[in-house]
Amino acid sequence: MYIPFNELPKDSKIWIYQSNRKFSDEEVLEIQEDLKNFLQQWATHGKDLHASFEIKYNRFIIIAVNQEIQNVSGCSIDASVGFIQQLEKKYTVDLLDKMNVTFKLGEHIAHKPLIEFKQMAKQKAVSNNTIVFNNLVNTIGEFEEFWEVPAKESWHNRFF
Repeated sequence: MYIPFNELPKDSKIWIYQSNRKFSDEEVLEIQEDLKNFLQQWATHGKDLHASFEIKYNRFIIIAVNQEIQNVSGCSIDASVGFIQQLEKKYTVDLLDKMNVTFKLGEHIAHKPLIEFKQMAKQKAVSNNTIVFNNLVNTIGEFEEFWEVPAKESWHNRFF
């Protein structure tokens, strides 16, 4: 069951998928429609999940579910990953590779393989004050507080 994102509790579980490229505005509209359709029927063991999504910066897809109502099962998670894989094929993007880093360079959002980000840190092209997207956050509350943070406040700090 689709619920507006801002109506979910702060402890709702989230999954963040970052794209290796920015989606066009038209693609975002299509993805939003596909996400609503998926979440309307997303269930676990025959019970509806209270779920939502956000798309940030035309690059990040955040799926959230209120686990106070119903816990997500392995099969439900598999279904959501299958849905994300369909988006990858449809838009020729990479959404599941966790070995990439997305960060801000001024107003620009950059996306680099982890090895390149490490190299940039070594060359001082990025610093421990560079704003990174910490996609390891687990809840809406953590997302709101700790998603966009200086590298020194995330797991990225090991590169500085």
